[in-house]
Amino acid sequence: MRIALHTRLKPGMAEEYRQAHREVPPELEAAIRAAGATDWTIWRSGPDLFHVIECHSYHALLEQLSGLPVNIAWQQRMDTYLAVPHDYSAADAALPVVWELNPAHEEPDA
Repeated sequence: MRIALHTRLKPGMAEEYRQAHREVPPELEAAIRAAGATDWTIWRSGPDLFHVIECHSYHALLEQLSGLPVNIAWQQRMDTYLAVPHDYSAADAALPVVWELNPAHEEPDA
């Protein structure tokens, strides 16, 4: 499954946020993968951050990560940068899909 999320940076925190992501603990990356994520990409437009997560189950991902000390420490660090953080209490926080160009629906060449 693919999930999109939106978070927002506090004013002036873009470079600090970017630097923090150069230092993601290997234990956190391993925990994210073990919780079922196969890909997680973050894009930034001004203060707005857009996350796209490929995972087996978003609910299971949140459930497995929420109590892990390495994730709790990371989320505390992220709270210093984010005005709108990721809400681990809301499994329905994903952005709704408006439109999708799905390769499975492409027309064959004539």
